[in-house]
Amino acid sequence: MLTRKQQELLTFIDIRLREDGVSPSFEEMKEALQLRSKSGVHRLINALEEREFIRRLPNRARALEVLRLPEALKPALPAGSRPALKLVAPGIPPRPPVQAMIAANDTIVVPLHGRIAAGLPMEALESDRSLSVPSALLGPGDHYALEVSGDSMIDAGIFDGDYALIRRCDDARDGDIVVALIDDEEATLKYLFRDKGRIRLDPANTQHAPQVYAPSRVRIQGKLAGLLRRYH
Repeated sequence: MLTRKQQELLTFIDIRLREDGVSPSFEEMKEALQLRSKSGVHRLINALEEREFIRRLPNRARALEVLRLPEALKPALPAGSRPALKLVAPGIPPRPPVQAMIAANDTIVVPLHGRIAAGLPMEALESDRSLSVPSALLGPGDHYALEVSGDSMIDAGIFDGDYALIRRCDDARDGDIVVALIDDEEATLKYLFRDKGRIRLDPANTQHAPQVYAPSRVRIQGKLAGLLRRYH
């Protein structure tokens, strides 16, 4: 059984696909469902994908396919007809006509969630920005990007201003480079190690010291999957 928000999002995606042949952007989904951030959209899409109501088409940005609808959401329309805007789920306003645009097949758009410290922990900021990433850099799973701040991971080839591509997960093996959320407030990019019942976050720069925390203070938010770098 789907939640109300899951039903609203599924209906919104289905109608946009029928109208334009392309799924709505994450920003459009966020605004339509009146969510505070795109992370809420990602959670809803993941839930719909796990329940096999939608699937992501590989190697394409904004590429979602509706596999099925719950009986309660199926429009009573002849095959091939286009649904009227009044079929939009409650709470989702009609939108003005827009020109459909399909992104290049060799990139994937991922949310860009502010800056991540490669030094002392700093607040991980949400943002409404996104980043186009070559699909070859990403494997399976849900990903997001963070802009690196600091020099504590330079010996691992991670520099200030790089974009860290992160695969979402809540666990990792010793030696993985992870995004670690500390006290649910601050985040840092470090090597993960478990040491005598504690969590040790190691830098890749001899000028910085390891950080050691009780396990209850640390939550894994993802593992490093790749890097993007701009040259000026």
